[in-house]
Amino acid sequence: MSSRGFFLVLEGIEGAGKTTQARLLSRWMAERRIAHCIGREPGGTRVGEAIRDILLDAPGTEIPAETELLLLLAARAAFVHDVVRPALMRGDVMIADRFELSSLAYQGCGRGLDPDAVRALNAFATGAVRPDLTLVLDLPVAAGLARQNRAGKARDRIEGEGEVWLERVREAYRTLADGDDRVRLIDASASEADVGRAIRKTVEDALPESFFRRRG
Repeated sequence: MSSRGFFLVLEGIEGAGKTTQARLLSRWMAERRIAHCIGREPGGTRVGEAIRDILLDAPGTEIPAETELLLLLAARAAFVHDVVRPALMRGDVMIADRFELSSLAYQGCGRGLDPDAVRALNAFATGAVRPDLTLVLDLPVAAGLARQNRAGKARDRIEGEGEVWLERVREAYRTLADGDDRVRLIDASASEADVGRAIRKTVEDALPESFFRRRG
């Protein structure tokens, strides 16, 4: 599905700066008139945002691991159908804040679900659509939570699992990045500007030249 467009995903633990860097990357592409769109997970569609409210905005709510995964995949199926596929079919760059690696890191390793089952269910939900490039913004958990505290952001249900659990998720991301040539680790402990430059350099190297010749 991404043979015409280019599917780019930003991943990482809470506080790593995914949302900020996705916005900055979108601005950079707009300045170069690269046709693109941006979305987040879970969310990006009406049903996805409703599921997001259930999953994240209900601190203390007990949700079984299997239910959590299936809710996320339901949101992802809508996101792919309504946002990702149309963008790729138009030949655009699709920038997503989270996608399949989140399920493997959070629900696979974090929740202890069978990673092969997670992959199989994800493939069904997405119609086997996969990112062309995933950038994992790597940051120690304590640093990410400190950033959120400084910004006055309340912890959601996932973040409320605690530092030990989130460190397991971070290590899962690092392991997943090491085993996939379409995944790159970005040091997110640097300044916002330096992280942005590292992201842009990686994207420039990976994005086909034809995207820089197009006019969106």
